[in-house]
Amino acid sequence: MLTRSPASLTTPRPAPESREATGAAALRPADRWTGGRQETIERAVAVEMPLAITYNGQSYVVMMGSPADLEDFALGFSLAEAIVKRASEVGPVQITDHGKGLQIDVTIPERRARMLGARPRNLAGRAGCGLCGIAEIDDALRPLPQLGQGPVVSRQAIAAAVASLPALQPLNREVHAVHAAAWFTLEGEPVLAREDVGRHNALDKLIGARARMAPDGDHAPGFAVITSRMSVEMVQKAATAGIAILVAVSLPTTLAIETAETCGLTLVAGARDDGFQVYTHPERIKDR
Repeated sequence: MLTRSPASLTTPRPAPESREATGAAALRPADRWTGGRQETIERAVAVEMPLAITYNGQSYVVMMGSPADLEDFALGFSLAEAIVKRASEVGPVQITDHGKGLQIDVTIPERRARMLGARPRNLAGRAGCGLCGIAEIDDALRPLPQLGQGPVVSRQAIAAAVASLPALQPLNREVHAVHAAAWFTLEGEPVLAREDVGRHNALDKLIGARARMAPDGDHAPGFAVITSRMSVEMVQKAATAGIAILVAVSLPTTLAIETAETCGLTLVAGARDDGFQVYTHPERIKDR
């Protein structure tokens, strides 16, 4: 069980490129069979628990996720789901341990909270579930902002970013069971990385950490890389957060491609050692 007292998490702090996710891994016994022989070992496994998000005291959604970087998660989820428009609209965040899970209480302007009441959402979700809590199809396929011209990045920078991604995943090196989302400069240099058992949560945490670095929205240009498949929810979150170039190590879905094309997002997928594929808006990718 994670032991944590209620604490205010409103003070911004500098975010390193990546950091150990304290409390996000735990030792568990297992019987290991190798070469026909059995032995009992203790193995680090990823901690997964319910994360209940409330806004101004009203329950909104319960996600399954990793209990780390939760202030980033609260801010990033609020921005990526268009619950608020700016980081400055998110007030105090308080986390309370209920034993079986954590409650994340987020304060937002009352007018935002009233608008939230008109967005029905089921209060349960799988690990990092993106659309599983949305009650209406129209809400699931919400309109997205047009991303405009956006930055241009070289294929070499994308290759460098993908190659450096494993080094930015300390939790995954320990448990081999979590996703990551990372932010890179246009030269492919790492800036931020966040991890979670849920792929959507990892991207939310990255969006939140990035917003905490530039709460006025004046972000340095760059691009994001995710370790998961490219689904429509990931495109929606990135576009809502103003991310114009999204790179995935796995492949996209049809709806992700269609959505990225419509909102002006450059969708790069299948990014591995031997190259990648650009599915939408290739004008942002250059050779050197």
